Amino acid sequence: MNKRTSTILLLTVLSLVLLVSAACFPPATPVPPPAASPNSITNINWQWTNVSNKTTGETTAVPNPQDYTIVFRDDGTLSGMADCNSFSGTYSQEAGFSITIGATTMMACPDGSLNSMYLQLLGEVAAGGPDGAGNLALETAGGEQRMLFVNGGPAIE
Repeated sequence: MNKRTSTILLLTVLSLVLLVSAACFPPATPVPPPAASPNSITNINWQWTNVSNKTTGETTAVPNPQDYTIVFRDDGTLSGMADCNSFSGTYSQEAGFSITIGATTMMACPDGSLNSMYLQLLGEVAAGGPDGAGNLALETAGGEQRMLFVNGGPAIE
């Protein structure tokens, strides 16, 4: 046998050994993405339903919760609707809870709109998180005002 034939035969045998040994191992099982924590507030379209005043005990119901929304993203940004206006900003859950409203459209909403109240309260948030019943509660300093949000479904990317 010449040297070239021996080399080809050796490479063929090595290739077969590699193929057979690779077939002995099961395929890698894909790792599913981590499930969202039940305490996660991100990537949910939260709809504002009411605000309660701790001092007066008064609760103001939001007439159209689907018009007052907020979505918290994993990267610390947020976006939402305040009646006829949209807004964006950032949030932090370090040392309490804070919201910074950034860009906001400035359309004139209809009479009776809670647009201004909503944006003002969001800017004063000092604490918040899931309330244990599947809702989101955000509170101003000292819990003076408590905003309640219901889960409106997954946020659209």
